Amino acid sequence: MDIIISDIQSGMTVKEVLYNHLHLSHGQVTSLKKNEKGILLNQKRVTVVEKVRANDVLSLALEDKDDDENTDIEPVNIPVEILYEDEYIVCVNKPSSMPTHPSHGHHYDTLANALCYYYKKQGRPFVFRAVNRLDSETSGVVLVAKDRHSAFVLGKSLQKGEFTKEYYALLEGMAENDSVIESYIKRKQDSIIFRCSKAEGKPSEYARTEYKVICRKNNRTLVKAMPVTGRTHQLRVHFSDMGNPIVGDSLYGKEEKRLMLHAVSLSFPHPISGESITIEAELPQEFKEFTGIKE
Repeated sequence: MDIIISDIQSGMTVKEVLYNHLHLSHGQVTSLKKNEKGILLNQKRVTVVEKVRANDVLSLALEDKDDDENTDIEPVNIPVEILYEDEYIVCVNKPSSMPTHPSHGHHYDTLANALCYYYKKQGRPFVFRAVNRLDSETSGVVLVAKDRHSAFVLGKSLQKGEFTKEYYALLEGMAENDSVIESYIKRKQDSIIFRCSKAEGKPSEYARTEYKVICRKNNRTLVKAMPVTGRTHQLRVHFSDMGNPIVGDSLYGKEEKRLMLHAVSLSFPHPISGESITIEAELPQEFKEFTGIKE
C-alpha cells in the first residue's frame, strides 16, 4: 500500500501517520516494524520516528500474501457483477439465493467462492473479508475489503454508524405511509435463526428502521427502507411485526419465488482517503415488473 504524504501530514512522524491518520492497530504497526519491507519511505526502510514531508511516498506491506489465502474456501467459477473496485475494496451485486459465506450445505455456491476464483484468475492473493453481510435470500450491494487494514478501518466505521444503507422491500398488504419503526430485537428462545422484538427491555438490542412508500398495487406496497441500526433480520422482523411481512419471507411471512428485499445502495467512508462513496445496485427484474419500470 502506497500513501502520498499530504501537506497536512508534512512534519509528522511515521508513527503519527500510522496511528492518527491511517488508524492502524498496535498489532498492525508491530507487524510492519518486524518486516524488512514493512515500512518504506521513498523506497528506503525507516523507523516510525522518521519525519515525513509533503509528496513523500510511504509504502506499507499490508497486502495479503500467498500464505494468507482462504485455504478453506474453494475458488469456483461463478459469475459475479462488480459494481466498484479499487486497490483496497470491491463492491458486488450479490444475487438472491447466493450465501455470502460458506456454511453447512453451501461450500461451493457462495460469494466467497466466486471472489476467490475472480482473484485467483488475476494471480492475486485474496482473503475474503465481507464488511456488510446480506442474508442469502437478500440481493444487492456487498462491500468486501481487499486487505486487513481496510477491513479494520471499515469495521470501525460500521460500528460508529458511518454507513448508510438503503433497501427496496416489497411488503404484503397496504402498508401505512412513511414512518419509523422502533423496537428491541433479540434471538428467539431455543432458536439460532429466528429473531423477535419487544417494545422495550434488555438484553434485546435497540433497532430503528425508517421507510418511505414508493407505490402500492395489488394489495402490496413497495417501500424504500433505511435501517438506522444493523440488527440481524431487522427489516424482516420490523415489517412482519407491522403486519406487512416482506413478500417471499419464509421465516417471518410466506415463502414465494424469492425474498423481495434488495440492498439498493450503500454509502461509507473510503478506508484510505476517507472520501464518502455511494455504491448502487440496479433493481432486479422482479422489482421492475412491480413498479412498471421498463428496460
